[in-house]
Amino acid sequence: MRLAPTRAKGFLAAAALAALVAVGGSAPATAGASIPGITVYAAASLTDVFPAIDSGPTYSFAGSNTLAAQITLGAPADVFASANTTIPATLFAKGIIEQPVNFTRNTLVIVVPKSNPAGIKSIYDLANPGVTIDIANSGVPVGSYTLQILNQMNLAKPVLKNVVSQETDVREVLSKVALGQVDAGFVYSTDAQTVPNQVTVINVPVWAQPKVTYAMAVVKNSPHQAQAQAFINEVLSKAGQAKMLSFGFLPLVNPKQKIATKPPKKHKK
Repeated sequence: MRLAPTRAKGFLAAAALAALVAVGGSAPATAGASIPGITVYAAASLTDVFPAIDSGPTYSFAGSNTLAAQITLGAPADVFASANTTIPATLFAKGIIEQPVNFTRNTLVIVVPKSNPAGIKSIYDLANPGVTIDIANSGVPVGSYTLQILNQMNLAKPVLKNVVSQETDVREVLSKVALGQVDAGFVYSTDAQTVPNQVTVINVPVWAQPKVTYAMAVVKNSPHQAQAQAFINEVLSKAGQAKMLSFGFLPLVNPKQKIATKPPKKHKK
């Protein structure tokens, strides 16, 4: 059936508007929508939740510091999501990413194999002779948070003596504990929840918990700026945040607060 000229123009205009919204991302994003054509570099602890929020993008999950180094060298990322705020702040100061925004929080826990051969019941048992511990290296956010806990509790010296391996991301730590290759490891609570039948969780004292806040931003040289921003909007939306909560992540204390735009100053010795 042929359309009358006026109706044909209206149909084409509507089609053009729909295409514009799809490409430009001017409509508000909601979880469950699909934003294909972009590449999201995200912390390993986001491996399960991000595809659940949107299965459209191509994802690359690894340690936040590793991803930041790749982006700095020109890796084709459109969005960078880090498990801390320090790394995004540094990239922003260098002009590599746009203004970062906080999008979720987390906590650290100790995990031991279900069989718990070392009989670990608290963080203090990690200092016992013969205990084998796996942590992430200090350049990875989870590794840095681990050291904060140990220093806060004056346990760094005795516990680090028992560290037999340091990994490049939190999922590697989780895997070694789940397989029984070590007696214990420090991971995010959300990661521990992914293998409940393989590990037992031992909580870190609340007073020693570091402030674990995640931040994300659009990569400045991304050729898909609108779509990248639409993905961030999707994660920050009510539906996106509800999905984060369902995977065990914590809500922001102040959702409107942005992270510092400059990395912390180094004190002269």
